[in-house]
Amino acid sequence: MPAATTHEQPKKRVHLNFFETACTGNHECSGQWSAPGDNSLTKDRLRYYTDLAKLAEIHKITCIFFADSYAGHDIYGGNMDAVLRAGVQVAQLDPLVIISAMAAVTESVSFGVTGSVTYIPPFALARTFSSLDHLTEGRIAWNVVTSWSRAAADAFGVDLLAGPKRYELAEEYMDLMYKLWNGSWAKDSVRHDRVNRVAYEPSRIKKIEHEGQHLKLSARHQLHPSPQRTPVIFQAGTSKSGQAFAAQHAEAIYIGGMVPSHAAGQIKDSRAMAEAAGRDPTTMKFFAAISPFIGRTMEEAQAKFDLAYKHADIIGGLGQFSGYTGIDMSKYPLDEELVLDTSDPKENMIQGFLGNFVDSLETENEPWTPRRLGYKMALGGLHPSPVGTPEMIADIMQDWIDEADVDGFNVAYISNPSTFEDVVTLLIPVLTERGMIFEDYAVPGGTFRENLLRQPGQTSLRDDHYGSKFNYEAEEEAVAKDMQKLEISSNGHTEQS
Repeated sequence: MPAATTHEQPKKRVHLNFFETACTGNHECSGQWSAPGDNSLTKDRLRYYTDLAKLAEIHKITCIFFADSYAGHDIYGGNMDAVLRAGVQVAQLDPLVIISAMAAVTESVSFGVTGSVTYIPPFALARTFSSLDHLTEGRIAWNVVTSWSRAAADAFGVDLLAGPKRYELAEEYMDLMYKLWNGSWAKDSVRHDRVNRVAYEPSRIKKIEHEGQHLKLSARHQLHPSPQRTPVIFQAGTSKSGQAFAAQHAEAIYIGGMVPSHAAGQIKDSRAMAEAAGRDPTTMKFFAAISPFIGRTMEEAQAKFDLAYKHADIIGGLGQFSGYTGIDMSKYPLDEELVLDTSDPKENMIQGFLGNFVDSLETENEPWTPRRLGYKMALGGLHPSPVGTPEMIADIMQDWIDEADVDGFNVAYISNPSTFEDVVTLLIPVLTERGMIFEDYAVPGGTFRENLLRQPGQTSLRDDHYGSKFNYEAEEEAVAKDMQKLEISSNGHTEQS
């Protein structure tokens, strides 16, 4: 008898994204703008972004992902002094206005941009993303956020909504966005008929009528259908409400956690929720964050860490931590063991988080003080920041792929341009040799959705995605039903046919 053949499971390949914030200074690692050769203070000039885009495309980076915030961290000491002095997550540009310039010097790399459903009117945001989808030829994603910061609420002059209320608003907001993008203009509404002189057929363009619990709109979408219609939907919620939202809407999810085991359960649960909603769970792509210190040798990597340590601004790091958690860390002595006030519900919750955070790191029995926490925040923040050779970093990434089932990594920089340059010149060759990453775009010059899913031709939302039901035909049917109800109401009876 012939010997039985065995078929090995194909090795999972993943995406690499560059993780950015359009702030003139540092994104996560406070103080690194002062390091020799760092160019973070040039982030208020266009060349920084066009150079970054060209670097990403040459090395087949899938996406440049822009986080964003609308107000600075003002919890530490009751003001923004700590983060302003540290130059971290302040002096923020609007990333939405940068993308078209980055797209103009590239053909395939995509761009994810944050936009808040709590503060930006849906009609305006729908036009902005459709504009970018046209101008980038379909290479745009929307990172949907509900905005938890009180400082942001104050900046917009509104009350801060509780978490469940924000997601309640977000659900209605998403319905309205899908209606504008997918339901206002029919596929055949764009005629450009020179013979009959019809540019856009009026009878195939519908006004969206929406009056809900939180939002009201009566308008046609301002733009004709863009290459993707709906941009790729990114999301980063970790609460139960956030996970439920992601299961319904998200095509790509930014996942936290210091070690794979912290993320594995959430990813598994989120995929199960998506499958229960009728979606193919493998089409939800999860991205873990990582900020590596990479050297050709361990000694070189350690030297890079030591240089970053020298320039780390620990007060800026604590300012970030205070902003993220809502706890004023200035009230704790820098060099005393950090024990939060567990009688305060907020601090009790953060104490549990801090315990998990500490347990995930090699503590060597050294007590966690505010100073040590400040250094950790200033040297990679609340995600892994391993120090090692490309082979060592690749091993860590493989653990995340195997244990947590991630689909890619958002690579955040320590110092620019060195971190991203080390990734493309030192790390990517090793990842490529091991078959861990995609070596080229699935569709060079294609849309983000095609390249994210590795499915040529899948430019619009998949049929199993919740948003796909908000198409022109469905909107037409809804209008007809509303008209019928009005007719019945005005006549007082139903005419028999």
